[in-house]
Amino acid sequence: MPVPESAPQSGKQLSGSQLAAAATLFSTVSPLADELGQLFGRRGHELALVGGPVRDILLGRTPLDLDLTTDAQPRQVLEIIGQWAEAVWTTGIDFGTVGLRRADSNFEITTYRSEHYQRHSRKPDVQFGTSLPDDLARRDFTVNAMAVTLPGHEFVDPFGGLADLRRGVLRTPASPAESFGDDPLRILRAARFAAQLGFEVAEPTRAAMTELAPRLAPPTVSAERIAAELTKLLCSPLPGGPAAGIALLVDTKVADVFLPEVPALQLETDEHHRHKDVYQHSLTVLTRAIALEQRYGLAGDLRLRLAALLHDIGKPRTRRALPGGRVTFHHHEAVGAKMARKRLTELRFSREIVADVERLVELHLRFHGYGSGEWTDSAVRRYVTDAGPLLTRLHALTRADCTTRNQAKAQRLARSYDSLEARIAELREREELESIRPDLDGVAVMRVLGVPPGPIVGKALRHLLALRMEYGPLGQERALQELLRWAEAEGLDAPEPPAG
Repeated sequence: MPVPESAPQSGKQLSGSQLAAAATLFSTVSPLADELGQLFGRRGHELALVGGPVRDILLGRTPLDLDLTTDAQPRQVLEIIGQWAEAVWTTGIDFGTVGLRRADSNFEITTYRSEHYQRHSRKPDVQFGTSLPDDLARRDFTVNAMAVTLPGHEFVDPFGGLADLRRGVLRTPASPAESFGDDPLRILRAARFAAQLGFEVAEPTRAAMTELAPRLAPPTVSAERIAAELTKLLCSPLPGGPAAGIALLVDTKVADVFLPEVPALQLETDEHHRHKDVYQHSLTVLTRAIALEQRYGLAGDLRLRLAALLHDIGKPRTRRALPGGRVTFHHHEAVGAKMARKRLTELRFSREIVADVERLVELHLRFHGYGSGEWTDSAVRRYVTDAGPLLTRLHALTRADCTTRNQAKAQRLARSYDSLEARIAELREREELESIRPDLDGVAVMRVLGVPPGPIVGKALRHLLALRMEYGPLGQERALQELLRWAEAEGLDAPEPPAG
C-alpha cells in the first residue's frame, strides 16, 4: 500500500499543513496513548510513539500493540503508570522495557537507550539515554526510526525514514557495520522486513549483511532468536514475500550460516528437468504452497512453508550421475527428512514442528509412488493413514511440488490428484479413515492367543492392521479367524479356528 501523500515528509521540513495532517493521522490511533502522554508530561517526562507502529500507520495499517519510548527510567515508568494501568509486566525491565494494558490496548514503554552485543555474548550491554533522536539513531532501519510525540503528535524523522518508506527501501540510520555490530540479528531482520514489506535492501546494507553474516553464528546470537526471525519471514502475508526473503539470505551468504542446506541446492539439477535449478524449484514450491493455503484452510502455516522450502534438501547427498547426462536422486525424501529434523532441531524449533516437517518431507513423493492409475481403496487408506493429521498439508505440498513446464503433464498430475482427493472423500463416507485401527485390540489378542504383553502381540496387531488397510473393516468374527490363521502360520499354540 502506498504511503499517503498527506503524510509528513521530515521532522525538519514539515509545513503547517503537513503538521496538521500528521496530527490527524496519529490522533486517531489510540486516545489512551494520548492519555499516557499527558500523564508523563505532568511528571516532567517525554513520551513518544515509535518504531513499527509509526511505520504501519503511515502504510495505512492498524498496529496491534503500541511501542512507546520515554526519557523516564524504568522505575519512574512504574511509578507513573501504577494507578493508570490495569495490568503491568516487567519481564524486560532490565533492558528498559515495561509492558502494560488498559482496556483493550497493550503498550510497551522503553526508556531511551543504546545497546551493543559483545562479540561472544548473547546479552546486550544496555545504556539508558535522555534524547529521542539519539534513541532513534540506535534503531535497526530508518523506516523503524520515526516517532510521534505524545500528546502533541509532532512527527520526528531525523534519518529520512518516511522517504525510504515511500521508496520501499531498507536502510540503517547509522552505518550498516555499526548497526549490525550493535545487534547481528538485524542482518536477519533485513530479510524479514524485505519479506513482510516487499522492500529492497539498500546496496551498502546488503554488502554489510554479507560481510558480517558470520556474527550470526553462536554464541553471539541464540538459535531461538534466529528461529523467531525465520518464522516471521516465512509467515509473511505477502504471497511472494517468503521466497524473496529466502533469496536475499542466499544471495548475501547469510543463509550459509544457519540454513546451509538451502543454498546448497543451487548446485543441483532436477531429475525430471535436467536444466531446472532445484534451488529455484524450491522457492517456486514455497510460493505455490502459500497460494494453496486458503484452499486447504492453512493460512500462514509454518509447517507447510518449512516443508515446502526444505522438501528437496536431500538431493545434494543423493545425487548420482547416469550415462547420457542424466542424474538421479533416489531416496532423497528419506535423506532430506533426516536433514530437516537435524537442522530444525539445531534451530530450537519445537519438537512438534520438527516432527511434522520431517514427516511431510518424507512423504512428499508418496503420491507419485502410486502411479497415475485408479486409486484402490487399499492405496487410499495407506495414503491417509501415513499422512495422519498432516493430510491437508500433504495435499498442498504435493500439488505445489508439481512445477513442470509441460502443460499436458501438469494437467494430468492435477487430474490425478483431484481423483485421489475424490477417492478419499468417498471412503470417508463409509469408513473412519483418520482413525484406522486393527479390528481387535491388544487385550483381545492376548486373550485369544493366551500370550502375555510382548513382541507377539505387536506383530499380531500389525498383521491385523495390514488386513484392515487392504480390505477395509473386517468385523470381529473375520478378524478373529484371521488372527487364528496367522497364529497357526507363525507356529503358535492357539485354538483351532471356529467351524463355518
